[in-house]
Amino acid sequence: MQVTETLSSGLKREFKVVVNAAELGKELDSKLIEMAGRANIKGFRPGKVPVPHLKRMYGKSLMAEVVQKAIDDQSKKVLVDHNLKPAYQPEVKLPEEEKEVNALMEGTGDLAFSLAFEVIPTFELADVSGVQLIRHVVAIGDEEVDEAVARLTSQYKSWEHKDGKAASGDKVTISFVGTVNGKAFDGGTAEDVPLEIGSGQFIPGFEDQLTGAKGGDELTVKVTFPEAYGVKELAGKPAEFAVKVTGVEKATDVALDDEFAKKIGFEDLGKLKDMIRSRIAADLEAMTAMKLKRDVLDALDGLYNFELPERLVDAEFGGIWNALSNEMQKAGKSFADEDTTEEDARKEYRAIAKRRVRLGLVLGTLGEKEGIQVNEQELQQSLMARARQFPGQEKQVFEHYRKNPEALIELRGPVFEQKVVDFLVSKAKVTEKTVTRETLQAMVQDDDEEGDTEAKPTKEATAKVKKED
Repeated sequence: MQVTETLSSGLKREFKVVVNAAELGKELDSKLIEMAGRANIKGFRPGKVPVPHLKRMYGKSLMAEVVQKAIDDQSKKVLVDHNLKPAYQPEVKLPEEEKEVNALMEGTGDLAFSLAFEVIPTFELADVSGVQLIRHVVAIGDEEVDEAVARLTSQYKSWEHKDGKAASGDKVTISFVGTVNGKAFDGGTAEDVPLEIGSGQFIPGFEDQLTGAKGGDELTVKVTFPEAYGVKELAGKPAEFAVKVTGVEKATDVALDDEFAKKIGFEDLGKLKDMIRSRIAADLEAMTAMKLKRDVLDALDGLYNFELPERLVDAEFGGIWNALSNEMQKAGKSFADEDTTEEDARKEYRAIAKRRVRLGLVLGTLGEKEGIQVNEQELQQSLMARARQFPGQEKQVFEHYRKNPEALIELRGPVFEQKVVDFLVSKAKVTEKTVTRETLQAMVQDDDEEGDTEAKPTKEATAKVKKED
């Protein structure tokens, strides 16, 4: 094998590799001899098929296997011999001339290919012991627990017939036919639909116009579909609904006591409140963790500035841009609607892509240095959490990940990332600050509105973690 480095510029590397025909021929002969010992072809005794005959029949297909193996083996050897870590799967370029390809397949020509890739950048890991962080926490008061329990009781309320006019909080049963420009539209007709006035189940303005209606009333409800309505043909258009009210019901009070708690599976009201409190605590802790993680990533982003592999940035930007384009198309919005231009938006989201790649490389390098790993139990917990996102389809989710190891690697990535973030938090100077739920929610929302700038560890980094488990 002959290897020549043809490009070394920044992170870019390119090599020309030549494997001579004699080496390929030896590998082909070895495969043919192995095949001859087990071949069962009509006209020959089992295991006695002449090698030349097999070569005429299967030579080209076996040579294709030999060539592929040579490319794989020699590509790995180039990386090992030159101590290089590619940022992604190297690009292999084979000869395109028909004459060269035929000579290669017939065993009379050398295998010559090029190997092009970018390497993972090297950089010094910064000292994070001086980084100052704030963990924003929310104290849970009895009033918040009581409000949550009250919301829970509303799900179990009973209804009884009401003779008077419907008011907010009452339930009406209605039948209706919706039209746009005098024509009925798909999904706009229904019979005997229960609707709690004020629940926000229907489009804005619909429920309000049912206030004051009585059983047997017929009325016309006029509304305008929201601009961002899911059905593009109806978005932003005025519509009329011919509505018949077939019944009105009012809610009956639910006694908040031990009996109610037992009815929904708890020992007493105290145990129910304990459960509610723990759920609130878990929700708040999740928000606290989200804010803290974002602050860690912001701090890291300010500590590093190094050259990035262009293809990783391009791939990350492509994913972000496609998601944005699809979302805007569904919403029927343009860049002008967002008070920007496509050019400015591309600059903004490319900066986000660079941040994600940079942070991913930092977290991957730091995690490797500190020996941070994702164990099987953590991976299974992540898989179970993923399956719970698809109620009723858990079995299919598990089956998907069982059959797709690559998907498991991607599932492992966020767990690995969070463990590195936790490590960084343990080394930083963290102070705790109590804030209101509203303040914490606003902080998390503000972070979300700045764009999806989470770190994205490279596949190379997450694959390495997998191998070390």
